[in-house]
Parts: sequence; C-alpha cells; structure tokens
Amino acid sequence: MKPHIDGTAFGRITIDGREYRYDVVLTPAGEVAERQKELSKRVTGTSHVVSEAEAKHLVEQGASTLLIGTGQYGALKLSDEAAAYLREQGCAVTLAPTPEAVKLYNAATEPVTAMFHLTC
Repeated sequence: MKPHIDGTAFGRITIDGREYRYDVVLTPAGEVAERQKELSKRVTGTSHVVSEAEAKHLVEQGASTLLIGTGQYGALKLSDEAAAYLREQGCAVTLAPTPEAVKLYNAATEPVTAMFHLTC
C-alpha cells in the first residue's frame, strides 16, 4: 500500500503519522527506507549531489519512475553522470523542491520511487 505523506518542514517529513528526521526513499511496494546518501558523498564529497552510484542503487531497488524532492529550498542536484545513467535505464525522473515533490507523490496514481532530501 502506498504511504501518505502528511507533511514536511526543514529537517523532517511525516509519513503515515510517523516523523522521520533523515532523508528517505519510498518504494513502489510502500516501504520507507533511509536514503543511502553515503553512496553520493563518497564520490562527490557532498550529499547534495546525487551520484551515479546512488542512482544505480535506486534502479537496483526497482525504480523505473523516480521523483526526487530536492530539499526545502531545492539545493539537491542530480549529477550529469546520474542523469545519463537514469536516461540509459529508461527511468523517468522528476526533480522538485521537497514541498512540491510531496504534493506530486501524494497525487501520483502510477507506481513511483521517491527520494526526499529534507534540508536545504
């Protein structure tokens, strides 16, 4: 069953009544997991850029449509390598500031993998 995101604010997101204070990934199967941002940090030196390694991890977890909440102010970016990899895999990607991405996620009727950055 698809989780419902109740809301988000700087540094937190509430999903089905439970508050999370770390970046999360929601799978099409309804699972909520912590974002594996160290996959990007090791390559780019920051967790504010999604690396190809992190993109591969998401695809390996079953992402075929990916929604990325880029933070409260939209600071998270997708690296050129990650964007190219996702294109090659046929994975459609939408990036939006996290508050807008939450609305898009809740309105989605098709299966989607969503990753939400909660700060910046």
